[in-house]
Amino acid sequence: MSVATDWTRRLRRPRRSAAADVDWRADTFVVIDLETTGLDARHDHVVSYGAVPIRAGRVMTSESVYGLVHVPGDVPGSSIMFHGLRTQDLDGAPPLADCVATLDGLIGEHPVVAHCAWIERSFLRKAFRRSYLSFTSAMIDTAVLARRVLEVELDPGQAVSLEYAATELGLPVHSPHHALGDAVTTASLFLALAGRLERDISLTTAHLIALSEGSS
Repeated sequence: MSVATDWTRRLRRPRRSAAADVDWRADTFVVIDLETTGLDARHDHVVSYGAVPIRAGRVMTSESVYGLVHVPGDVPGSSIMFHGLRTQDLDGAPPLADCVATLDGLIGEHPVVAHCAWIERSFLRKAFRRSYLSFTSAMIDTAVLARRVLEVELDPGQAVSLEYAATELGLPVHSPHHALGDAVTTASLFLALAGRLERDISLTTAHLIALSEGSS
């Protein structure tokens, strides 16, 4: 069975404006990765962020942004094992509001791409709300796209890891668990996955958003 026969028949009209119904290669996306103290946005905090635009099918690394974020209290050891950022590394780092201002200016009206996008969505919503803003950007989840393209069998609640998906597609993995490194890896993965999907259909941004909506 081709990829197309499995997923194209399940597409519904995306809940976005007609502006999203354009060839994905002609669109601009903003790829974001957040490193955090945990996965629960109600209690955990962002410690660093990385973002890189994709424009006309190209990863614009010259326009990437990266920053540390000051957190209240100590960074738990369980999260330091992943991202390597200690409490003292964040002393004097800018507040979360600065992160929001930077990302808000970069995102604008563009769709956001993330791996396991539910994590970024929950933390971005909380962060934007604290700055009296609303995070309402459409999101594309490379973990969901990778599961479709690679036809990976997973238990409920599991996701294809960023490193696994990149390796399976022959892509380099840039500085795992560094926010900007993961953002660049995710950007490359997104281009590879969209390239696979467009073999079977005239792929639009709206399609990519619709594919991600149910599971991100």
